[in-house]
Amino acid sequence: MFRSLLWTSRKTRLFCDAHQTAQSCRLKQHRSRRTLHIQSQHQTSTNESNLRWRKTTKDASWHSNGGERLKERVVLKSATGKAIATLSLAGATGAGSYFYNELEDMFNHAVMVSERSTRIVVAAAKCFDDYRIVLGKNFDTEEERQKALSECHKRCAERTYTVLEANAGIYIKMGQHLSAMTYLLPPEWTTTFIPFQDQCPVSSIESVRELFLNDMGVELEEIFSEFDPVPLGTASLAQVHKARLRETGEEVAVKIQHPALAEFIPLDLKLTNLVFSAIDRFFPEYPMMWLYHELDSSIFVELDFTKEAQYATETQAYFRDKKGRTALRIPTVKWAKPRILVMEFITGARPYDIKFLDAHNISRNEVSICLSHIFNTMIFTPGVRVHCDPHAGNLAIRPLSSRERGPWYNRGHNFEIILYDHGLYREVPLDLRRSYSKFWLSVIDSDEAGMRKYAKEFAGISDDQFPLFASAITGRDFQTAKSSIMTRRSKEETKKLASALQGGLMPNLIQLLSGVPPIVLLILKTNDLTRALDECLETTLGPERTFLIMANYCARTVYAEDREKLRQTSIFNPKRIIGEFEAFWKYFKRQSKVKAFDITLWFVNILHIKMI
Repeated sequence: MFRSLLWTSRKTRLFCDAHQTAQSCRLKQHRSRRTLHIQSQHQTSTNESNLRWRKTTKDASWHSNGGERLKERVVLKSATGKAIATLSLAGATGAGSYFYNELEDMFNHAVMVSERSTRIVVAAAKCFDDYRIVLGKNFDTEEERQKALSECHKRCAERTYTVLEANAGIYIKMGQHLSAMTYLLPPEWTTTFIPFQDQCPVSSIESVRELFLNDMGVELEEIFSEFDPVPLGTASLAQVHKARLRETGEEVAVKIQHPALAEFIPLDLKLTNLVFSAIDRFFPEYPMMWLYHELDSSIFVELDFTKEAQYATETQAYFRDKKGRTALRIPTVKWAKPRILVMEFITGARPYDIKFLDAHNISRNEVSICLSHIFNTMIFTPGVRVHCDPHAGNLAIRPLSSRERGPWYNRGHNFEIILYDHGLYREVPLDLRRSYSKFWLSVIDSDEAGMRKYAKEFAGISDDQFPLFASAITGRDFQTAKSSIMTRRSKEETKKLASALQGGLMPNLIQLLSGVPPIVLLILKTNDLTRALDECLETTLGPERTFLIMANYCARTVYAEDREKLRQTSIFNPKRIIGEFEAFWKYFKRQSKVKAFDITLWFVNILHIKMI
């Protein structure tokens, strides 16, 4: 197995270094040819001088000194032999030095491969053994079993965190995915991995300079008059530096990919595949290969920053005239290369920094509402892609001055929501979007039959799986999910859900989610983010406003589908006229509820009334 990993890594390294090695070889060959050319010119010049000297010598003297002629030939052959020997020695020394350096690099690379592989294998073996012992042990009471299992979760999570942090790269990316899976993993795992959201290993400024020179062909100072060597932030795949463009003097954020990523990603993917395959084999009730497939299908797209520039520009263009509803600001892209991205410099505070929001008189209710509009627009609007990494580390809140807000008669929010990291987007298929919309309208209307029908349509959920799926997608107890979803989630309900997961529902949930389409998992993740941010913001609105906003988008989707079907009949057909009216009336009722709530919220803000 190790030979296979080492060979994979060696091929990867050779592929990644091919351009650099070829350049080095061409340079050395050029220098060798240049040296031989100079030596040859020198030897030719010497021979021509000797010939001219012999031609100017008298014939008598030349013929009378046959011994001298023989001696000259011997000396000439000796000099030529020494030159050839010297060049051969120099060539052999250069070749030996080159191959020694190559062998040394290969040895160092093999050591790093060994270290990375050993960390993963040892940690996985220890975690497997830890769970095997705890799950196979008999306990006197259920409380003792839950305590032992919780301690096991914590030990394994901390062990895994240490390994992911040491190996960095895509392992940090995996840790970020796991930290957001609060609907799936025990809290001991998700809370342990929270630091991965904004605390990642930093690449040295020397390696950053080398990457910039290799990719751009110029030094940093030729493009930037200022470049802060200390990164503003570090993520799993890149880090961001503050800089100033030399040409315009504008402050920019420079996103530079971690230089070591390309060398190890294929190896790391193979190791990840190995670990998750082992989990599937030894713990078949916990299938995790879907997480590997999701990582494998997306990582190489995220590594191409030109794609990120494209996604950011397209999303910015769509939301440009929707700022009054969403307050969304996406940094403008200046230019991009596959491993370098330069954007305008914008910064702000984390959305869960309540003290910052209160200090700048920013309404937490408005922030929550705008976040709902942003992500619902992405999910339910045709032609708009969904941001695939919507965790709190990729969001920031920026206060606006009175001048930035515009004239008094058309003032918007006193803040902007900045969305970072546009490396990966997905588009929700039309049929799935429509079934998903009908599912949520059924949830809001407490229509269990409709919920079951549309859950099967968009996620392939059977009747047996439905209660668990309904709890996962709503974040609520099943009885609450099917009857009173608008109520605020209590601490008792949260504890009940956590206890149910640790008490045996976890394997069933993982089995269930491993079979749903990847886009549904992304939607689950987005729902979980907005739900978590609502709770962190401690809004006074409760979940009702969030669900009303979602219902509005769902109703619009269903209304568009109804009209599309009605257009297939004649405009003079009475059924079409009646159908158009019915479709509009259903849509109007949904919108009216949202408008009524917005008016109430406006009065609340004016009169400073606290909503319960």
